[in-house]
Amino acid sequence: MLSEPPFSIPQTFRDVDDAIDSNANIAEAMLEAGLSMYGIDPQDESWHGTATPRDMDKARSTIRQLFRDWSAEGHKEISTVLSVMQSLLHEFLPPLPTSQLHEHRVLVPGAGLGRTVFDLTASGYSVEGNEISYHQLIASNYMLNCSQQAGQHKLYPFALSFSNHLNRANQLRAVNIPDVHLAEYLEERQKETSSELPFGERMSMSSGDFCVLYRQTRYQDSFAAVSTCFFIDTAPNVINYIDTIKYCLAPGGIWVNGGPLLWHFENTPTPAEREKERAAEGRETDGSDATQGIGEPGSFELSNDEVVALVQRCGFEILKHEERSGEMAGYIMDNRSMLTHQYHPSFWVARKL
Repeated sequence: MLSEPPFSIPQTFRDVDDAIDSNANIAEAMLEAGLSMYGIDPQDESWHGTATPRDMDKARSTIRQLFRDWSAEGHKEISTVLSVMQSLLHEFLPPLPTSQLHEHRVLVPGAGLGRTVFDLTASGYSVEGNEISYHQLIASNYMLNCSQQAGQHKLYPFALSFSNHLNRANQLRAVNIPDVHLAEYLEERQKETSSELPFGERMSMSSGDFCVLYRQTRYQDSFAAVSTCFFIDTAPNVINYIDTIKYCLAPGGIWVNGGPLLWHFENTPTPAEREKERAAEGRETDGSDATQGIGEPGSFELSNDEVVALVQRCGFEILKHEERSGEMAGYIMDNRSMLTHQYHPSFWVARKL
């Protein structure tokens, strides 16, 4: 019965296989560009077969995040947040003619797949993104530097999820990525803004631990603004983030933040618990807990008002704080699903004292 219409389960499995193949084509294109970016010989197979289950989860998550950052349908869920943050930057940074906005250097920690970096660059700013995840760096490199046309790839973001679909077509629907031809779009915006600095000289990405890299002397007092979008809750110890942002902001520099507080390390084992697990499994300590930067031991979770108070205690003046309870934002959300997760993001602007 289930093999026949209207159920046709075997056909559904075949369609899902086709969707996986289409997503794999995107993954392979990104990997090919990534090998070149990191100077890895494609013929060197020493790293083949070494991916862990955690690596596979990150790869799947990155593929799905292409939906959020680089498809027209997915970008809608974050565009409201980005537009608010852009308006706050415009409101609180010292006024400049549009053609000279490039004089404002903006840092975007946790840049992910690069959409925020791209959009702020299109607005005329000089923007540097930072990301620690190799999976996301490889994906952002491909999208920002290698995509050749709008709608170049067909992505099936929800093909692997079989729950809460009103109909099978929703699960198997495709989106085209990227939603714009990146180079052409930036060239058009370059003309519209009359920017005196070409976009190719205004957009960059760095890889590495934010709390280590941006505490280097060369970054001290170097940015006019820091823009954190859905980022600060990735910190085990948010004080490290605050101190790093303060260090790399110029005196009087602006920090614009938008997003929820889904503390990523809330349920992770403590260093003592991990050591106990190793002992139980007969494994030696590998020293991975004795790290610096983002991964330093110790974590805590604050409420939104406590975060704002902490930012003030650490040398910032809060210029604006908006709890936009009426505005909702998703994160890789299937808005056609029977189950959706949405956030009420908080926005605030702080000035370095």
